[in-house]
Amino acid sequence: MAHNPVNHPARPIYRAIGGLTGAYLAAFGVAGVIATSGEPFFSQSDMTAFGQGTNLANSVLSLLLGLVVLAGAAFGRNFDCVINKWSSWALLLVGGFSLAFMQTEINILNFSVATVVVAWVLAMVLLMAGMYGKVGSEDDHKAWQSARLEL
Repeated sequence: MAHNPVNHPARPIYRAIGGLTGAYLAAFGVAGVIATSGEPFFSQSDMTAFGQGTNLANSVLSLLLGLVVLAGAAFGRNFDCVINKWSSWALLLVGGFSLAFMQTEINILNFSVATVVVAWVLAMVLLMAGMYGKVGSEDDHKAWQSARLEL
């Protein structure tokens, strides 16, 4: 893809940003598990963590997603790019679904408007990190440069 750079000079920064996003998701998950312990898994009460609506299901999913993103950032080798892109699309979809059904019984993750906004911001950060974090050989970089210049 000509619009996704290979060997971007700021790749280490994007990798670190992806890792920090994973750390935030994991911290939110831990805080949510602590705050919602004893509640039903899909509770729709007014429980919050970091100012965001949550329940035990949302907290566990956030913790797992955060650990996966952190593992990708630690491992690198373009796995972080793939994980960041897929995680970002998942967060966008879950946030949109939750926003559409926030005032209904279908809001099984107990999202609030703040939770949706944070999920979308994190999704955009992960998408940016995934798009600019790709590493490749010098030939890949030259091929990307020539394709970019042809556009």
